[in-house]
Amino acid sequence: MSSVEIIKASLSERERCIGAHVLAFATDPLLRWVLPEPERYLAFFPRVVRHYGGRAFEHAAAYRTHDFKASALWLPPGTGPDEEALGAVMQEAVDPHRLDDVYALLDRVGKAHPDEPHWFLPAIGVDPICQGRGYGSALLERSLEACDREHRIAYLEASNTRNVPLYQRFGFEITGEIQVGDSPRVIPMRRAPR
Repeated sequence: MSSVEIIKASLSERERCIGAHVLAFATDPLLRWVLPEPERYLAFFPRVVRHYGGRAFEHAAAYRTHDFKASALWLPPGTGPDEEALGAVMQEAVDPHRLDDVYALLDRVGKAHPDEPHWFLPAIGVDPICQGRGYGSALLERSLEACDREHRIAYLEASNTRNVPLYQRFGFEITGEIQVGDSPRVIPMRRAPR
């Protein structure tokens, strides 16, 4: 594998970065449980990313590969998702029969966050045509530098259990498991600063 160049993404590059997430999460068990119909997924998931992790662009904490095939969105300590806007999208996008479970899951996910100040990784995604080429590893290596420099913990929720070994290679440890009704498992993970 050739070395993957990682660049801080600007606000003007937001939509190109979100595009990588839309492709990356197209087969994600949790996201497809929330939005199982392809047309609804394609219509609403970009808005989900904007509200769940989009504040990373405002805080210069969004990273991308040189070719926009992968992106990581980090929220610095004291910053969280835009819960009000995310709730409005969920209300519009999710099947009414599943909405209570989705809200219950989001509530449990929110409560699983560490109490102390931490960097939160709401989304990291690699275009499927580039998966397995080190893009995710390069993004994690570069973006975890801020956590270590500030001696802060890093936190994420793995929505796909296949990604857990990657996160563990970078020092993340499983802190629990979240599941509501027939939802896929969500794996909260935390990493101590190095």
